[in-house]
Amino acid sequence: MPLLVLGLSLGSATIAQAGPGEAADATVVDSTGQPGRTVALTFDDGPNAGETSRMLDLLGEHRVKAVFCLWGQHVRENPELVRRIVAEGHVLCNHTMRHENMSTWSPADIRANLRATNEVIHEAVPGAEIRYFRAPYGAWGETPSVAADMGMQPLGWSLSVADWNRPGTDVLVRRLMDGISPGGVVLLHDGGGDRGQTVRAVSRVVPRLRAEGWRFTLPARSG
Repeated sequence: MPLLVLGLSLGSATIAQAGPGEAADATVVDSTGQPGRTVALTFDDGPNAGETSRMLDLLGEHRVKAVFCLWGQHVRENPELVRRIVAEGHVLCNHTMRHENMSTWSPADIRANLRATNEVIHEAVPGAEIRYFRAPYGAWGETPSVAADMGMQPLGWSLSVADWNRPGTDVLVRRLMDGISPGGVVLLHDGGGDRGQTVRAVSRVVPRLRAEGWRFTLPARSG
């Protein structure tokens, strides 16, 4: 994934501007679509029994709602965490079954993968709304139109701090604080490896941003 040091914004726990069942389109959204000091936190590659639980504890403590982009195989391994994500008011995103690069896949093969991922999620939480789709590696190909046709808004990001490389908590804090701009969507990880540095960085950044008047919200639901 590329390191995009652009907009990020944070504040109180406002639910997404679009309600359940609203139509998606094929535009890859990378902003909150809201004015002022707003930011959306998104977490990829979970759920992970250790860091996802700790991140949920942290988000609950600070009354922040986020988007969790779920890896289907990890959902199978940790269905109770998906139930907790939904129960605590966070939003679900399809991140494929096994983090596949689908940039060259046919629409039919993409649809089969996304459908299988949604089915696994619904086995854990029947009837849960899956509002977004995020392509692994940002390798979109034909996925935006397929996802939108299935009711999921393609979800990009405006700030990635490369936390998968585990550069150190202090580095992640600096990248987050330096990368903030109004209306941003921030890409972080709660799964796919040891994400302890990410949890610690978020625990430091959230109160600092809130003290500066940033408001946490969710990404826009259409382009």
